[in-house]
Amino acid sequence: MKSKHLLALGALLLPVLQSPALAAWPERPIRLIVPFAPGGNVDLTARAIAPGMGESLGRNLIIDNRAGAGGALGAEIAANAQADGYTLLFSSTGSLTIAPAVSNKLRYDPVKDFSAVSLASNVPVIMLVPLSAPAKTVKEFIAHARARGELIMGSSGNFSTGRMAGELFQGITGTKFTHVPYKGGGPAMLDLIGGRIDVMFDQISSAISHVKAGKVRALGVNAVNRSPQLTEVPTMKEAGVSGVEAGTFTALLAPAKTPAAVIRRLNEDMNKVMRTPQVQQIFERYSAEMIGNTPAASQAYIKAEIEKWRRVVKTAKIKGDDA
Repeated sequence: MKSKHLLALGALLLPVLQSPALAAWPERPIRLIVPFAPGGNVDLTARAIAPGMGESLGRNLIIDNRAGAGGALGAEIAANAQADGYTLLFSSTGSLTIAPAVSNKLRYDPVKDFSAVSLASNVPVIMLVPLSAPAKTVKEFIAHARARGELIMGSSGNFSTGRMAGELFQGITGTKFTHVPYKGGGPAMLDLIGGRIDVMFDQISSAISHVKAGKVRALGVNAVNRSPQLTEVPTMKEAGVSGVEAGTFTALLAPAKTPAAVIRRLNEDMNKVMRTPQVQQIFERYSAEMIGNTPAASQAYIKAEIEKWRRVVKTAKIKGDDA
């Protein structure tokens, strides 16, 4: 009887032991698709992690920037790649959670077409108002907004994290904003500084210099913890509003059905590299919170974020064909 059990176990293990991906991976350089242009936050984060991972794996991780369609183009290429551990995707909130929440025309599914390796970082959103605004706190801002009836909210684009954070805030606080999308965060920030718009939710990495220079007023950080760079600014929960956490996260993923052993190895090496002082210093420079978690936790987080933004899209009646 015992010999039969051993034979059965051997039959189950044989395909695993014979798998080239598990026995010899990696045998050649690994392609790391970044679905955005060089020089942006996502690209810089990928380039901070890739060298250390390549050294740990014994093979180079070669960055392949495939910008287009807000990150959807590169994500689609990665989703259709062989699930052999030699093509990976390093992407962020826009293409992984907001785009699926807004559009039903994507040619990839971030949950079904990918196996998450680990979340890398998160850059929280911060709520900003002009210095001329009467509100000094989030509670005062909500009261002012309700009294005014409607305020103008600027953002870097229709489907930006900042715009979505603002819609989430409205839904929870019962305030009402008229959304004005700009062609980038820079022009929106200039109008906020000039008092031509009333509120803006922006990434802390791009807003911090203006806050520290005293050009705009920060009311709250949309994060669980205060920012180490702006310790005087309360979290939204501390300011009296719960459930409005938002930010731009980055994550490493592989095509679905990539061998579990490959995913585990990538996860171990990535988390080890992110704990090094060099990478932590780079993350701090970008005002990014280091995450680093398990593949299962990463997959669950991405799924939950898609569902969260779908609720926001439905409540705010955001249309995918907005200009």
